[in-house]
Amino acid sequence: MRQSNSVIGVLTSCFLASCASVTGSQNQAITVMAICESSKVVKGAFCTLTNAKGQWFAESPSSVLVQKAFGDMEVSCKLGDSYGKLVLSSSSNANIWGNLLYGGPIGAAIDSGTGAGFNYPPTVTVNMSGSCK
Repeated sequence: MRQSNSVIGVLTSCFLASCASVTGSQNQAITVMAICESSKVVKGAFCTLTNAKGQWFAESPSSVLVQKAFGDMEVSCKLGDSYGKLVLSSSSNANIWGNLLYGGPIGAAIDSGTGAGFNYPPTVTVNMSGSCK
């Protein structure tokens, strides 16, 4: 009987460890800053953040809550005739590696699909071109 309790305990631990996608967040706050001439902060630029999960809007400088995804995120900002654009790389976080090690490919696939296993940089600075008024 003790051996079956040990097996159940090990299986339960593995199952719970593979549930990082349940406890890990599918959302992330990203602070968006727009600058001109490599240092001047641009206030009021209209910024759009886009990835496979959707599109979000922010006015620089501010933060916006986005849904994480496996793929990269494009950030573009515009104010008058000034424009800036960049791509944020999505990188794997501890959730996906824990799921892969303990829960196998199913847990890792869930984290990939929901975005919970990935993060974007928490702060992004977009260099604007044009007059930046």
